[in-house]
Amino acid sequence: MTWEQHAARLAADVTRPASRWREPVATTPRQLFVPRWWEHREGLWTLRDGPADEPQWLKAAFSDVSLVTRVGSSHADHATGEDHPGGLPTSSSTMPGLVVRMYQHADIQDGVDVLDVGVGSGYGAALLTRRLGDRHVTSVDLDAYLTTAATERLDAIGLHPRVVTCDATGPLPGTFDRIAAMVSVRPVPASWLEALRPGGRLVTTIANTMIIIVADRTDDGGAFGRVQWDRAGFMTTRHGEDYPPGLLARFEEIRDQDGEDVGRGRYPMVEVIEAWELRSMLEVTAPGIAHWFEEGDDGRRTAWMVHADGSWARAEGVRDEAPLVHQGGPRRLWDILDRIRHQWLADGSLPLYGAWVTISPDGTIRLERGRWKAVIA
Repeated sequence: MTWEQHAARLAADVTRPASRWREPVATTPRQLFVPRWWEHREGLWTLRDGPADEPQWLKAAFSDVSLVTRVGSSHADHATGEDHPGGLPTSSSTMPGLVVRMYQHADIQDGVDVLDVGVGSGYGAALLTRRLGDRHVTSVDLDAYLTTAATERLDAIGLHPRVVTCDATGPLPGTFDRIAAMVSVRPVPASWLEALRPGGRLVTTIANTMIIIVADRTDDGGAFGRVQWDRAGFMTTRHGEDYPPGLLARFEEIRDQDGEDVGRGRYPMVEVIEAWELRSMLEVTAPGIAHWFEEGDDGRRTAWMVHADGSWARAEGVRDEAPLVHQGGPRRLWDILDRIRHQWLADGSLPLYGAWVTISPDGTIRLERGRWKAVIA
């Protein structure tokens, strides 16, 4: 199959027949934006070189999956087959279907000026530019190599949006009718609200959650909108070459430690990181908890939770039984999780999705649905 055939199939998979995004997806050679990428295999990040295996390159590039292009500070473009970087992904070519959904949430119409936050590979900027034209698209990224590579690859297919190297949480290069973020934030940067024109719309995800917020600018310089009945996960904004050291060392410290408080949990084991609605509600309720989960060949599961304030929890059990839970530090993290799960069972849902969103000019987010309220500051 040619790349055009692959692209047409992808467009049919991720857009409706009448969608104005179908033609941009069908005519954009995604493979040129991702010549090399990292793939996680058997616990290691391993380099994939597209031109070395063109059929697999086209298959990967035109699948509706995200392709990781940077791990820690290691760009796939600069790596060799012997490299196996450690750390978290720090840039990718986002799955095309999600890119299209975020742009649909932004209600992008002819003639609007759009800020694309997080240029990544440049593929999203290419779709926007095919849809709107060069002069209506600005894309930003913190990484100078990414902005340079994206500019060159866009230029190679005749597209010339403005691509700027800057920290997207600081001052922005202009004002815009739409801001669509392919990174997650917490809270919304005040500079985004300053750069949003009257009547403009921003679309973003909240760091460490799967919630998408769509909000329109209000007369006071803030924004008002809603948490969408949709979900997405993006890398969080960073301010340097890599994310600061996380809490991984804490997991080793408490791996087999006896807790100050030991008892049975109320509900069966759950892998929080994969339970998207639960994970999002927990992050809004008790932000900053890191998670680790393992399941043995015998079906026995262990989950760890740690927080920078010194709180931790370890739960152990098989799939259907109430786990034995060890907890320590100033808060009982597993108890917080169990309270949210109880609310979920008692009410049949959690109030986060569909909540009304009010964003102050300083970026503080207030959520409200029925009697439930929360603040992300």
